[in-house]
Amino acid sequence: MEYIYASLLLHSAKKEINEENLKNVLTAAGITVDEVRLKAVVAALKEVNIDEVLKNAAAMPVAVAAAPAAAPAQQAEKKEEKKEEEKKGPSEEEIGGGLSSLFG
Repeated sequence: MEYIYASLLLHSAKKEINEENLKNVLTAAGITVDEVRLKAVVAALKEVNIDEVLKNAAAMPVAVAAAPAAAPAQQAEKKEEKKEEEKKGPSEEEIGGGLSSLFG
């Protein structure tokens, strides 16, 4: 993740995203650079229009922000249902019926 953040920082500063620049940013942040990952990120980003990706991603947080707000309510409902099921348990008639089917 830090490699992507460093790449975005370079992009924001209008610097070329190359191995040397990316390595300098990561080293300045105190991160031990993995040369293989460094080369892979630089190669992968050569074909990416970062401005376009950021433009398309700008609308996404609105949709994503709405989903977590609904999640706690759904989880609370599930917990309540589970508690009700746990409290109810089988009735005496169900237990008796089950035993009679076992022992005739």
